[in-house]
Amino acid sequence: KKINNSNLYLLNEGDLRHLHINNYYKHLLDSQNNLSEKERDYYRDRYRSAVWLIRNIERRKATILKVTEAIMEYQKEFLEKGTEHLRPLTLRQVAEVVGMHEATIARVTANKYVETPRGVFPLKYFFSSSLDRNDGSTASSRSVKELIRKMVAEEDASTPLSDSDIARTLKQQGYEIARRTVAKYRDSLKILPARLRRHVSRR
Repeated sequence: KKINNSNLYLLNEGDLRHLHINNYYKHLLDSQNNLSEKERDYYRDRYRSAVWLIRNIERRKATILKVTEAIMEYQKEFLEKGTEHLRPLTLRQVAEVVGMHEATIARVTANKYVETPRGVFPLKYFFSSSLDRNDGSTASSRSVKELIRKMVAEEDASTPLSDSDIARTLKQQGYEIARRTVAKYRDSLKILPARLRRHVSRR
């Protein structure tokens, strides 16, 4: 959420925030009692395992929050302006920012979701390949897909835009994109080719 023009990132901990060790077991180990050596070893081992588990969960929560913050700070324009302003981003880039291994970033972002002012998105949503622009900059492939989706949504149903038409329009907007790339992006969006969209519109 946004506070005083700054983004605040919070982790939805669910039931994990209530995880703790019952003081009874620590007291059991610290006090003089009639526990046998075998029983004491058993409780000590279980207690250490519980401490290890809680510490690892806390470390994992901190890692998730750190990675999420790095991703969302990089994608600030998305938060302010929408999908068309997503920037290309790779696991390696995030790994370098947070000082972790690329494989760790892949694990941390798997099956994780972030709630934003623009809705709930999987963290993987914010990673995408880049597409060159004729001014030397790059654009996110996902932002270009959003442009294609909007073009098709707003087209004249009687004369649907072909992949070549879309590629031509995108080139006029400064994107270096081939017709076959448009076709690939359109397929990934589950949008029919122009000839089939025309057929559907006539039914």
